[in-house]
Amino acid sequence: MIYHVRHQTILRYAAPMRLARFNLRLRPAPWAGQWTSDYALTVDPAPSTIESRPGAWPVHVARLVIESPIRQLTIESRFRVGVADSAPPEPQPDDPAIGAVANAALADRDMSASAPALYLYASTRAPLLADIGDWVGDGLDPDRPVVAAALALALRIRAEFAYDPGATDASTPVADAFAARHGVCQDFAHVMVVALRLAGLPAAYVSGYLRTDPPPGRPRLIGADAMHAWVMLWCGPTRGWIGFDPTNGCITGNGHIFVAMGRDYADVAPMDGLFVGGGGQSIQAMVDVVPEEEMA
Repeated sequence: MIYHVRHQTILRYAAPMRLARFNLRLRPAPWAGQWTSDYALTVDPAPSTIESRPGAWPVHVARLVIESPIRQLTIESRFRVGVADSAPPEPQPDDPAIGAVANAALADRDMSASAPALYLYASTRAPLLADIGDWVGDGLDPDRPVVAAALALALRIRAEFAYDPGATDASTPVADAFAARHGVCQDFAHVMVVALRLAGLPAAYVSGYLRTDPPPGRPRLIGADAMHAWVMLWCGPTRGWIGFDPTNGCITGNGHIFVAMGRDYADVAPMDGLFVGGGGQSIQAMVDVVPEEEMA
């Protein structure tokens, strides 16, 4: 599948903002089964400097420096992306057991950005909470096949947690979202990451886009899509990294567009930074993910 993605963010400030340093993570990092072309980043008003560089994880960072006072900032990211049109990987009878994958991760000596060892341990936004381990119970027993067990966990999160955009925000701790059993894709991904790491498995947080389809007979709404989050699980040296979407209870497929992978949301947040200024601010984000055959 080939898609055209447009992501626009408008930030409005109650008082002039200046001396800003922003990090943008909107350009897709290289990932197997996906290619990107025609990437364009537009910032209005134009920043003093834009520096692009790879991050410590599979993530691409653009650092903006804004010196002059402004009251509004518009950021637009556009690109064309191709995702392999193969069926999502299914659990196989010969999949390794969870315990075998955990041991293989500890023995692996790779230290690249996608090395399994980097995603085994607690991180700032994904602490290893005992309550989540108790909730999982024997669902991630060492003898269970890793792909089937992870899919069952994603399905369980989909069944037991309510999608509620008003229940949490980007700063909500995973412990609060877990206790409430309410939240959004970011919260569900963090819960799954914590559960998998408690079982000794390398689990990463992924930021990306998800193709959404309008109801039959209805046109696609411009700006109605949004960024999405899911989990990447290292399933051993043979199976490698496989994506699981706990919000939708599935293994990821060609409707999932990979942008960045890290230990948790903080590593791959679409935008963060610092600025000098007082008063409130508002953020409006609009995303379009359009299959190429539907382009006018």
